[in-house]
Amino acid sequence: MLDLGFASAILPNKNLFEVLDFAHLNKFACVEVMCWPSQNSDSRRYAGVSHISVDQLSNDELLQLKTKIEKHPTQISALGYYPNPLDPDEKQAAYYREHIKKIIKAAKVLGIDRVNTFVGRDYNQSIAYNISKFKEVWPEIIELADDLDIKIGIENCPMFFTDDEWPGGKNLMTTPKIWDQLFNIIPSSNFGLNYDPSHMVWQMMDYLYPIYNYKEKLHHIHLKDVKLYPEKLNRVGIMANPLEYHSPKLPGLGEIHWGKFISALHDVRYRGPIVIEVEDKAFEGSEVDIEKAILTARNHIQQFLP
Repeated sequence: MLDLGFASAILPNKNLFEVLDFAHLNKFACVEVMCWPSQNSDSRRYAGVSHISVDQLSNDELLQLKTKIEKHPTQISALGYYPNPLDPDEKQAAYYREHIKKIIKAAKVLGIDRVNTFVGRDYNQSIAYNISKFKEVWPEIIELADDLDIKIGIENCPMFFTDDEWPGGKNLMTTPKIWDQLFNIIPSSNFGLNYDPSHMVWQMMDYLYPIYNYKEKLHHIHLKDVKLYPEKLNRVGIMANPLEYHSPKLPGLGEIHWGKFISALHDVRYRGPIVIEVEDKAFEGSEVDIEKAILTARNHIQQFLP
């Protein structure tokens, strides 16, 4: 019914099949596999990890990899890549968009039906400007996804965590109002959400609302929690850099009631991947800590699963 997994970015020192073996050993059904470019890494935390280097593999090599993947008991829930396809540097933005298209094509060859990413944003410009830019460049990407029948899940993270992402953040697709505008521009059923409830919490929004109101657009789910610090928020206010008043946490260590969240997914008959995303700095001291973090999150979520 719900396929529990984790995102591979947290295990950058393991190769693809080491990650899949770890997942199988620890009773995960799936893994979201990161596919960053081999020659254009990103220094951002959890970025730049590539467990399948789609830009280095020929079609024949991808087919050989597909054969190996199909023999493994752990499935790949999606291919993931999270750059800024609307970067104000148009050359850089075009590069990001071309790599997204490479991943979509590779997903088709590999027999994987989902690709997760960001819409992007020129963080110096207004929402209206960015919607106009989205309308200019994103239809081509979704048209390719439609041609190959690949679902595109856009994560709803605002990507405003560091001062260089001020004032707008680096991802436009942050609120239901904006989702509606973008879905109206591109009404494809393949264009949807990789929904992460934690980003709603620190924006002071109801994290269950999107489940009930966008059930047809839920292509993939990220499981990440968030801890709010009211005393800090009272000092800096919601206009501050968001990390001044919240921290990403493992599921079960923050504000989200995961029983209610899983129940809501069942209510709307969601059937698909629910993937743990580990971004909790309290569990990053060593490889052992990271693996314990993945299992701690698993243990909390499993109590709500059949």
